Amino acid sequence: MLKGFFNVPKAVNEPVKGYAPNSPEKAAVLAAYTTMWNSQIDVPLYIGSEEIRTGNTKNITAPHDHQHVVGKYHLAEKQHIESAIANALEARTKWANLAWEQRAAIFLKAAELIAGPYRARINAATMIGQSKNIHQAEIDASCELIDFLRYNVEFMTQIYNDQPKSDSSVWNRVEYRPLEGFVYAITPFNFTAIAANLPASAAMMGNVVVWKPSDSQVFSTKIILDVFKEAGVPDGVINVVFGDALMITDTVLASRDFAGVHFTGSTHVFKDIWAKIGANIHNYKTYPRIVGETGGKDFIIAHPSANVKQVVTGITRGAFEFQGQKCSAASRAYIPQSLWPAVKEQLIADVKSMKMGSPEDFGNFITAVIHEGSFDKLASYIDQAKKDADAEIIVGGNYDKSVGYFIEPTVIVTTNPKYTTMETELFGPVITIYVYEDAKWEETLELVDTTSEYALTGAVFSQDRYAIEVATIKLQNSAGNFYINDKPTGAVVGMQPFGGARASGTNDKAGSALNLLRWASPRTIKETFVTPEDYRYPFLG
Repeated sequence: MLKGFFNVPKAVNEPVKGYAPNSPEKAAVLAAYTTMWNSQIDVPLYIGSEEIRTGNTKNITAPHDHQHVVGKYHLAEKQHIESAIANALEARTKWANLAWEQRAAIFLKAAELIAGPYRARINAATMIGQSKNIHQAEIDASCELIDFLRYNVEFMTQIYNDQPKSDSSVWNRVEYRPLEGFVYAITPFNFTAIAANLPASAAMMGNVVVWKPSDSQVFSTKIILDVFKEAGVPDGVINVVFGDALMITDTVLASRDFAGVHFTGSTHVFKDIWAKIGANIHNYKTYPRIVGETGGKDFIIAHPSANVKQVVTGITRGAFEFQGQKCSAASRAYIPQSLWPAVKEQLIADVKSMKMGSPEDFGNFITAVIHEGSFDKLASYIDQAKKDADAEIIVGGNYDKSVGYFIEPTVIVTTNPKYTTMETELFGPVITIYVYEDAKWEETLELVDTTSEYALTGAVFSQDRYAIEVATIKLQNSAGNFYINDKPTGAVVGMQPFGGARASGTNDKAGSALNLLRWASPRTIKETFVTPEDYRYPFLG
């Protein structure tokens, strides 16, 4: 068997460092932060063996200090996208035929580089460019990315080991080929690990990639590329372009060699991409693989038997970590009347205790939202809630973008279970709560299921096992990741494969073999040892 023969290291989850006062890891990341804060990096396009600087640039700024420029990145024109495709296809010949263990070794090395010499740098870059506090940067840019790389190697060996039955007369085997063409990776700002994993998972299976990162994640993209380069990813295997998203996507999807898209982002954009693929379907060599994880309107529902402190912690962590900018973040909650007074009191106290400011200050739980567009959208919904008769802001509700894009963690309580912020994805530190009558538990579960078009994550809090079973059954289509007595965020690679259905994506479960299988095109090979030489069967006499 492949795995046994090459003795692939068994994947283990990377331990999360604590960054306690006076710890060496805290000193290291703050030193890296200071250096990178003053670095003025210059990020080119990465096409084949070339680093292309077009001269048409945009500044990279920190969301928590938007006047501070930490670097610039270069924007592509259509000719650069066409060149990236051509370089990917040229690299494919050697990469697709490279022994799988050689590909595995590259990405295992990348994991160890992040675990060691690059850890402080990739965390600091994520803190600066995406305004994550140190804990959020550590669990994302370091631990989750390391886990993706390690576990994907193990998943790849499991896939290759999955072989059909043979007997003494015939040898049957399955070859897991890369897709015929190239993969287009489109990645979001909110997780450095996702940004790296979407191109890397496809490449690990022997595919070549054109990668367009988010404009708001370029700073940590540069560190990812430094790691991949040092780990030995060959030129042309992962080509990186920045610029006008519509132009890049239209150019990519017009190529006859387009073989698949690996996407994380908005539902609207993903649907548009799907429509364009459909319109171009007669042009492609193969049916493209369409893999996407999109939005969420993620819920918490508490049963009357729930523990109040656990519910409140699930809300505060689930809704406000990384300013609510996780696709899995809790943004609507359903609390029974009997628990509401105690939940409300504890929730207000906890939110008021949260400090907000730069991630460089480790005492800050909340930092800035990603950019002005997000800030303005969130502020408009908060302002509307202040005016609406069926909504009340019980804590938070203030905002300021004079220095950084700061939105206070905000809790809206509504008497209308279909209030706009119960249904609309906001992607920020705002949660809306509906208080339901204790006796209407099952009716409220129905409400949870039917309120949103999304089905990404959700959580139930209860000490009653019968109630948990009812919720698990009634909400089976409401969330691809369902949590019992925990917040609806924080899926761990190798433990909770991540993805949702409905308008939340194709549910191909990043962090599992299911996702890697989407980047392989199996070929069955049958070899007969003693070949028949007469067409006649016994029934013919």
